[in-house]
Amino acid sequence: MIWKQPISLEHLNALSANTLSTHLGIEIIGYGDDYLQGRMPVDHRTVQPFRILHGGASVALAESLGSVASVLCLNRPEIEQAVGIEINANHLSSVREGGYVIGTVKPLRIGRRIHVWQIDITDENGKAICSSRLTIAIVERPV
Repeated sequence: MIWKQPISLEHLNALSANTLSTHLGIEIIGYGDDYLQGRMPVDHRTVQPFRILHGGASVALAESLGSVASVLCLNRPEIEQAVGIEINANHLSSVREGGYVIGTVKPLRIGRRIHVWQIDITDENGKAICSSRLTIAIVERPV
């Protein structure tokens, strides 16, 4: 298992209370030894004018999942924090309003100061919607 912090769905979702994740309806729905899984509704909060998922919403889901994953991997969470420094996304297919998209985050590298995550987003039927890679820097919390 890669996680260094206690893990439960309640705890994971509490980490994102009153954030962009809350506003977009993002929630963590599962986890395993080396992955987290979350979902986001495809609704009025996350679609563009043509009523399909907004690419920026996919990126927000990807960064949200990767950031939570990095927090769980911190050696010293009392003095460290995880901050995104680069993200890319390939939008592979569209998804119409209604239902959810599901993101799965897995590590590509977990170093002392840099974490790199792969986030794959699918529709509810498993169709690939977006593939994203996120780089996180581990820095000391400001005093």
